[in-house]
Amino acid sequence: MIAAVATVISVPLIGAALTPSAPQLQPLAGGVVGAISEPGRTPVATAPAVPERDSRISPTRAIDADARFIASRRVAPPVSSLTGYRWPIPKGRVTLPFKAISGGEWINNGRLFHDGVDMASFCGAPVVAAHDGVVLAAGRHFDDQIGWIGDLGPYYHQLDVRHSWGQLPIVVVIDDGNGYRSIYAHFRDVTVTAGQEVRAGTLIGHEGATGHASGCHVHYGLFSPYETKMFGVRPDIVRRMKVPSHEIARIDPLLVLPGGDVALRTRSIAKAIAAAQAESGFTGPRTEPLRQHPA
Repeated sequence: MIAAVATVISVPLIGAALTPSAPQLQPLAGGVVGAISEPGRTPVATAPAVPERDSRISPTRAIDADARFIASRRVAPPVSSLTGYRWPIPKGRVTLPFKAISGGEWINNGRLFHDGVDMASFCGAPVVAAHDGVVLAAGRHFDDQIGWIGDLGPYYHQLDVRHSWGQLPIVVVIDDGNGYRSIYAHFRDVTVTAGQEVRAGTLIGHEGATGHASGCHVHYGLFSPYETKMFGVRPDIVRRMKVPSHEIARIDPLLVLPGGDVALRTRSIAKAIAAAQAESGFTGPRTEPLRQHPA
């Protein structure tokens, strides 16, 4: 039986940032409409002003499934082209969608923003990969893979000096092989390692509350390293944590998760999955069994 789920608001990727109070949930806008772009910003491939640490132009490792996109495109694939996604947890509730919130850490179109979808079932619940791909990071050393725009050196130095690495969330970042990366945050523990290939449904860890979360849940974010739009970071967080002032803009994960519109209305993941299966004419079991990655 699934335990009662409390509304969870977290600071998913900036470990010591302030945790905002729970806002009233509202329908999300969807996509990255209104995401800011630098005036006159040139394409990522030729922009000389982009710092070396920008993950969009850093050398791609041989294991990175995005590699085949490097030579063929320099723009983010359209959201409508994304297929093959499933929910990281099969039951539970959407506790906070991709939307503007008071106290958000990010800035989208001049408004404080939550840059992913929070979902919760119970502490220790299995969390699976939402899409086939290659694991880029698993643990607390993940920031090089999540689309910061700028130099992370001052931030890393501060973490070292303050011995604060243990305050960060445990995160898994997966290259989905379609020009996008999935970010899963707040694990209790992870069961994958960097370089490992996974399939949609592979167990990648267990639901937790690491990184100053107010309760056990999964923060799921989705972005393309080729996106030229950006989200800003709240200025007080930049000053305090020494992080870059921008990240690559995220998209709304509910645009690609099955039955995302139903999940937004009902907050129920099980209802969203059932609605998607009914729409596709699927007559099998309501949820797929978890698939363990072979040893």
